[in-house]
Amino acid sequence: MANKRNYQRELEKEIDNLKGNVPRLLIHSCCAPCSSYCLEYLSDFFDITVFYYNPNIEPESEYLFRIEEQKRLINEMNFKHPVSFIAGEYENRLYHETVRGLEKEPEGAKRCEKCFRLRLERTAQLAKSNKFDYFTTTLTISPLKNAEKLNNIGEELAKIYGVRYLCSDFKKKGGYLRSTELSKQYDLYRQNYCGCIFSKEKASERERQVKVEDK
Repeated sequence: MANKRNYQRELEKEIDNLKGNVPRLLIHSCCAPCSSYCLEYLSDFFDITVFYYNPNIEPESEYLFRIEEQKRLINEMNFKHPVSFIAGEYENRLYHETVRGLEKEPEGAKRCEKCFRLRLERTAQLAKSNKFDYFTTTLTISPLKNAEKLNNIGEELAKIYGVRYLCSDFKKKGGYLRSTELSKQYDLYRQNYCGCIFSKEKASERERQVKVEDK
């Protein structure tokens, strides 16, 4: 049985190998709260561009609001190296075409994998066309997201597009806890659902259940 990979240790080794060089990193961000720790950590070593591309989010007003929160966070945080921002198009129809037939899948299963790949592939494409040295995603900071699945997708896309993928498991070593601290510090909006209509429905079900139990 193969040993389970330690993606945080791999990330630390990759950073050590930079030896003071500051490569350009394109980081896909799912939201400002999740990006907070990732940016605080990685901006010491990389020239970062945040790419906000999440066509799974509904409604569009939620998408736009999360963009503004992401931009505000970048403007208010202090970084050793520059952090810039690119807003992706709101391609919600493409998302639904991508996950068609998987609507009834549970959270974290095949529908989510398709969604991960859609977002990471657009990131890899942008990284290639703009000659970034690396690309990665903030998604691995979530305790609800499977870091192995995300890193496998990232490494597969790295081979296809010829851009290095920065493996990560940002939740490790207190990363998720630090993101919650930074979210409070910058008074960031923390949504109660991942973003897609399916997770929103699940969140609504949980809220209704809580109300019933409280009666």
